[in-house]
Amino acid sequence: MGPVLAGVLQLLALIGALALAYIPLGNYMARVYSTDKHWRVERWIYKGIGADPDTEMRWPAYLRGVLAFSAVGVLFLYLLQRLQGVLPGSLGFKAIDPDQAFNTAVSFVTNTNWQSYYGEQAMGHVVQTAGLAVQNFVSAAVGIAVAVALVRGFARSRTGELGNFWSDMVRGVTRILLPGAFVAAIVLVACGAIQNFSGIHEVGQFMGGSQQWNGGAVASQEAIKEFGTNGGGYFNANSAHPFENPTPFTNLFEIFLMLVIPFALTRTFGVMVGSVKQGYALLATMATIWVGFTALMMWTEFAHHGPALQLAGGAMEGKDVRFGVGSSSIFAVSTTLTSTGAVDSFHSSFTGLGGGITMLGMMLGEIAPGGTGSGLYGMLIMAVIAVFIAGLMVGRTPEYLGKKIGTREIKLAACYILVTPALVLVFAALAMALPTPAHSMANSGAHGFSEILYAYTSAANNNGSAFAGLNADTQWFNTTLGLAMVLGRFLPMVFVLALAGSLAEQRPVPETAGTLCTNKPLFVGLLVGAILIITGLTYFPALALGPLAEGLA
Repeated sequence: MGPVLAGVLQLLALIGALALAYIPLGNYMARVYSTDKHWRVERWIYKGIGADPDTEMRWPAYLRGVLAFSAVGVLFLYLLQRLQGVLPGSLGFKAIDPDQAFNTAVSFVTNTNWQSYYGEQAMGHVVQTAGLAVQNFVSAAVGIAVAVALVRGFARSRTGELGNFWSDMVRGVTRILLPGAFVAAIVLVACGAIQNFSGIHEVGQFMGGSQQWNGGAVASQEAIKEFGTNGGGYFNANSAHPFENPTPFTNLFEIFLMLVIPFALTRTFGVMVGSVKQGYALLATMATIWVGFTALMMWTEFAHHGPALQLAGGAMEGKDVRFGVGSSSIFAVSTTLTSTGAVDSFHSSFTGLGGGITMLGMMLGEIAPGGTGSGLYGMLIMAVIAVFIAGLMVGRTPEYLGKKIGTREIKLAACYILVTPALVLVFAALAMALPTPAHSMANSGAHGFSEILYAYTSAANNNGSAFAGLNADTQWFNTTLGLAMVLGRFLPMVFVLALAGSLAEQRPVPETAGTLCTNKPLFVGLLVGAILIITGLTYFPALALGPLAEGLA
């Protein structure tokens, strides 16, 4: 079997598995966020934090819950890292430096999981399990909660109430993420991923010196890292490390984990708004972009010219021979079109155009299918923009799901789509203009610029993957990337929740002969076109200086 055919068969198998999980998981999540019953363990949690899960919140109160919970998470994780040297199970590692502790705390709380450190050489068992792994669960649950609040904004009318943040967040952890990650961890352990609390062991000689590895609760963290679209690895090699990702099967399984919730949330959306066809329209949009990007990535990586590359079956530099070009291409596209950021290959070693595809996937806003929750609310924002464009074409006030898209709604949607590009381009421009940040670049020219552009794109979009080659463990990058992560996570949430509150207060508008049908292929095409054109107009000059210049050279 040739490598191209193998890659295509893996893609088809992955699509089949996602299709099987789509309806049951989507329906289950809709029930989770629609019921008024609480599990006993959930009641204990509410009592412990002093929250009333039955109190409905308007959008400012919901936002305060999101921000307060996240701020406490940043503070706790920062202190845990700063005190690591005196904690048990630290494996002899010292306390993390202040700037790196800030960067890491912000990174995991914002679901970015950017890592400017070697995990196996910096973090002990307590920080990994009580700090980083916990944030992998709760940060993903926060994203889903915000998405559900926006869905309620479309589903409800003549009320500003969007549900209860504490209830939504806790249910996301106890009923969705914990059970799913538990099953996934068992599968990974059965396939060879490690799960222990052992210390540092010398495993052999390497280039004249000893090679040492430490153990850890790797399988359980790997499971939620992918299932919650987090991405932070126990080891520096991330999902290319055999302790995290032992076999080609686990590689495909991890891709499935990072995609299944974001895709299934479109079904949840359809069920909650009372029209599964609307969910299928969003699903079709996401799937069209994801399959298109995957096919384009495979083409760029398999078709690279040169006798050595042809003998290897494609551009194999930076890719694991266990996975090959096909599986590595699917992983790279999936991790950058979601907010996962895990890597099983080094994106810096992809072809010039291949590296540009990974960057463009993040620049779309990671909405195809996006992160846990963030993908759905990002796609809904783009749907609002698309119906607004359609309304301009025919001179009619735009409507979506029975709600008028007026001045307030379109201003909030516009602010949402402008925040992240502003962060990416401003911080990248500053890093290139100042003398010190450029010293962290391993390459010059177009590829060096791509390293900088990729880093801020990854941070502001809460992805967390790295282009490799950039030394980001400096005060400049730890600080500015941390700020990009915070602003890129929470400013868009402000606009999403404000939009949800505005929509929930409206009276439903009855459909007429002039109402745009938003569950047909025509709207899917309009939505795909709007996404690609808006992103292209925003980022094309920057891409032309980096990956496009390198790929066309």
